[in-house]
Amino acid sequence: MELNPAVPLHTIDSEVLLRLAAAAIVGLLLGLDREWHGHPAGLRTHGLVCVASATMTTSIIGLYLQLDGPRMDPLRIFEATGAFVGFIGAGLIVFSRGRLRNLTTAANIWLTAIIGIACGAGQWPLVVIGLVVSLVMVTMLHFVEKRWNRIHPADRETGPEERER
Repeated sequence: MELNPAVPLHTIDSEVLLRLAAAAIVGLLLGLDREWHGHPAGLRTHGLVCVASATMTTSIIGLYLQLDGPRMDPLRIFEATGAFVGFIGAGLIVFSRGRLRNLTTAANIWLTAIIGIACGAGQWPLVVIGLVVSLVMVTMLHFVEKRWNRIHPADRETGPEERER
């Protein structure tokens, strides 16, 4: 069996460390809101999903460049990540007593995986924009929804925030 040459451990460089550390921090930040609100899949899950996506992406880019990539398609990383996140999301989403639960958490994990891929690829503007937009949508809009429910209590039974709990 022919294998690619092993990458010596002493060749760990600052760029790889930066990409994986950024993924860990971003994943933890994205999981913070879910943790605060007591939803499944909090800090550890989001952190692991983001680091795993970044590691997978960094690895495939490294292999592609190392093996000169004629027979490889590094974009298949999206396919693998989509399948992986689908399993996690399917396990999280629950329909109970006429309400859909944990849909935002599943979507947040999907976004965490995609931002992890961006971290692994070193696409820093995309990472920052994705993180900021996600934090605004998940955290800030939660407060807007709570206020809306106080002002419009009749909408509470049918509003999307109720399906989330």
